[in-house]
Amino acid sequence: MATRGRSTAGLALRLAAAAQAAEAVGLGVAGVFSAISTADGQSYQLASGIALTVIAFGTGAALAAFAVGLYRARPWSRTPVFMTQLFVNGVAVYLLFGHRWGWGVPALALANGCLAGLFTPASLRTLNWPSPPPAEPTPAKPPSANRPPAKPPPAKRPPAKRQPAKPPPAKRQPAK
Repeated sequence: MATRGRSTAGLALRLAAAAQAAEAVGLGVAGVFSAISTADGQSYQLASGIALTVIAFGTGAALAAFAVGLYRARPWSRTPVFMTQLFVNGVAVYLLFGHRWGWGVPALALANGCLAGLFTPASLRTLNWPSPPPAEPTPAKPPSANRPPAKPPPAKRPPAKRQPAKPPPAKRQPAK
């Protein structure tokens, strides 16, 4: 049973990693299109075209790193992949409302396929951080051995009473 759970988790995580990698490739392709458009002078401003190209390549590289983390079943990869898929789902819905079926349907399919692979019970077990080993029980000691002897509470002092000020000593008269 343990072997079957691992293979199921392995298959589901590999499918999720493949979906994440496909999204990374898609961003790489978008980065190439952005670079070509910027080089042809078709971007609104040169600086914004360069920025969009750099963002597309940088995000594609991050998604590729997340895909590698999923493929290797690294626990740290679960949260960024989940957040990425939430974003891709939102963008896919936006594309569908904009009648961009050729972009929205594949994005929606990839995002939901990745989420399905990410949230199978076997994948969740695989991606959980290993739990610490159980603490060994310590032998019971008598209560007096566990703690130092109790000190008596400090005695409360009554508040200090103010003494009236003493008059200054009288000046001596010189002797005659």
